[in-house]
Amino acid sequence: MPAYFVCTMTIHDPDTYRKYTALTPATLARYDGKFLTRGDAVETIEGGPAFAERMVLLEFPDRETALAWYRDADYQSAAEFRRLASSGRMLLQVSRGNTKDPDPKV
Repeated sequence: MPAYFVCTMTIHDPDTYRKYTALTPATLARYDGKFLTRGDAVETIEGGPAFAERMVLLEFPDRETALAWYRDADYQSAAEFRRLASSGRMLLQVSRGNTKDPDPKV
């Protein structure tokens, strides 16, 4: 089942962050990853602000591939620029495949 990284961050050093964004696409391609969004506008429809200024959604074929990308030495090298230039979080969620009436897992 597909796996998704939901990444939110507040950028305090845009120049250093751009070094990260320049390197990330090549690492994603090696793992069949793709950007679903990449810093596009986010609108809060209900509740207070839930995250920082920037959000990125990534899709991978499965959890194992997503984690292999995250652990890749080239990605981790690029991620150092992200860590220096921003603060945030990366969440990983795996799809269960049933999009019609999934168990709500309450």
